[in-house]
Amino acid sequence: IAAEAGDREAQFYLAEELRQQKQYITADAKKWYEAAAAQGDYYAMFKLATSKSDLCNTMNNCTKGTKNPGEWLEHLWKIAEPKANSGDGEAMYIMYLATTKLDWLEKSAVAGYAQGQWLLANRYKEGESFFLPWKRQEVIGQWLKASAEGGFPKAMLEFSAYLYENGGDLSIARHWIEEAAKSGYETGVSSYGAYLAHAPSLYDFPLDLVKGYALTSLLTELDGGGNIKSYVDEVLPEIAAKMSPGQIEEAKIFAKKWKDSHPPLSFYPDKLGY
Repeated sequence: IAAEAGDREAQFYLAEELRQQKQYITADAKKWYEAAAAQGDYYAMFKLATSKSDLCNTMNNCTKGTKNPGEWLEHLWKIAEPKANSGDGEAMYIMYLATTKLDWLEKSAVAGYAQGQWLLANRYKEGESFFLPWKRQEVIGQWLKASAEGGFPKAMLEFSAYLYENGGDLSIARHWIEEAAKSGYETGVSSYGAYLAHAPSLYDFPLDLVKGYALTSLLTELDGGGNIKSYVDEVLPEIAAKMSPGQIEEAKIFAKKWKDSHPPLSFYPDKLGY
């Protein structure tokens, strides 16, 4: 409904759903990618520009679109590069994805684009660019911190892990795990719930079985997505075994309050698989 009403992000995600159902870009998927691209959606343009590697080419049944992949790539650069040069961090991020030139990603991070900061930290972690051995870890931490502060949930958890692994302040690490959970990020919720219930006991969280059980129980709403059902089936009984019936009832009340006052659970999938 949102895609038909003209929402370009909905159009992109609808195209993604249709593509993933068939494992290739169908005629219907291409229609919605092009609708989003016509409204300036970088990610739809990128998908269309890189469609040469799509399964439909192997199957020899690609639908002819308004432009070929090379033309879409040229169009993406034409739209994104001027915005990147004027300081748009997201456009810089897209230019990195389109060109693989690390300096675009570094510019995106400096411009304050949180997802760019997170990706740059991970590229440095993978060994990109040159650093003195002791400096690389420091810079990775700086960019993860910046991305967490910019509101990117994956960076919140990675920065907390960075602090834990490098002898950092665990109170700050606990703060970012809680913030990731508050954002609705599934891994943040599962981590926060488990650590509160000491299942396992990490980051020196004080034991809170009620909150731990409540948060873990919310994950059942994902209906098994991301292999979460097996996790809940294992961990929830482990927590419940330490609780009284009264505490479990209290946890159910807390879970409802949390659900009503926080964003829906999400795996926060990256738009382009990065």
